[in-house]
Amino acid sequence: MSSASLTVTDLQQYRQQFPSLSNKLYFNYGGQGPMPQSAIAAIHHSQNYIQTAGPFSGGVNAWVTQEANQTRRAIAAELNAPVEAIALTEDVSVGCNIPLWGIDWRAGDHILLSDCEHPGIIAAAQEIGRRFGVELSTCPLMATLNAGDPVAIISEHLRPTTRLVIVSHILWNTGQVLPLAEIIAACRNHVTKAEPVRVLVDAAQSVGVLPLNLTELGADFYAFTGHKWWCGPAGVGGLYVRPDVLECLNPTFIGWRGITKNATGHPTGLLSDARKFEVATSDFALYAGLREAIAIHHQWGTATERYQRICTLSRYLWQRLGEFPQITRLKATPPASGLVSFQVNGMTHKQFVDALEQQSLMLRTILHPDCARVCVHYFTLESEIERLIEAIAALINS
Repeated sequence: MSSASLTVTDLQQYRQQFPSLSNKLYFNYGGQGPMPQSAIAAIHHSQNYIQTAGPFSGGVNAWVTQEANQTRRAIAAELNAPVEAIALTEDVSVGCNIPLWGIDWRAGDHILLSDCEHPGIIAAAQEIGRRFGVELSTCPLMATLNAGDPVAIISEHLRPTTRLVIVSHILWNTGQVLPLAEIIAACRNHVTKAEPVRVLVDAAQSVGVLPLNLTELGADFYAFTGHKWWCGPAGVGGLYVRPDVLECLNPTFIGWRGITKNATGHPTGLLSDARKFEVATSDFALYAGLREAIAIHHQWGTATERYQRICTLSRYLWQRLGEFPQITRLKATPPASGLVSFQVNGMTHKQFVDALEQQSLMLRTILHPDCARVCVHYFTLESEIERLIEAIAALINS
């Protein structure tokens, strides 16, 4: 189904595949997306198979390998990346921690972060600094939301000792889409020693939103999850490792999934592809759920069409929010993502969000900057946005 042929009836029928949309107005896709019924059914089917065949048996062991391979292929196809560059993880934080702890740090090395990164990633980088004597600094990308050049800001903050830059493709708090390809190019050109500056991307808000070609993009590490905009189950994510840097990144945690063995089962080394970063037993039944969730989105146009629809809806929401003098939109121009952040005068943002949730309208607060955040997906209804606006009007004018 393409965007050109979409009708309200089509969209309403499509949304019936998502059970949790039937009793609420959901605007939290950037936190966790609702699963389609087919993904839920796939997980149940997988669990039933595991328990029927025997949780630990030859048949199930072969099935686990097959499920993991199929899931890597589905992810690789979606991200336009080679299968051997994809490691299956649990979430974005795990994906980011793999390169953070896998780089051979030296005292005096430098990590550059933006001032819009998620607290979990900041904390991991801080621990790297504490343990290995690595210096950390931040660059002010939040200030470039409405004016300024993120590429220039990052370039100005690179040092001769910089080994890693950590940025998000879409900033989780403001919704800004960074010019990632240009940022990566600037880091590549900043070679003041034997190795280029590596780029680690937090892709929590970009996978499932932006049309992506990771092979062309050139990021060294791209960590993502399936439970947000892909609407898959919580507990399955991935890490893309650029093939050229696979050999120079070592795993910190090692288990049976990432090693080679001889005929007697004795470990002989690590696998040569991104599977070497996978460890051991996971909830393998979730893999089929993620594949089903990804497949659902293919029912509605191309990745580009879905992204265009997201931008159309976020622009409409952004415009309607501008009608309230009590609301300040963080972005001065329509968003280029599904995240719309704004500030409300006259009450705390927690009071604002809690009051709306009592009416089954679900959005969230952000602490830095202090604001509320609404997420729209391509299958959000215009009527849902209208109901949200009506509820906001009644709340702030009461």
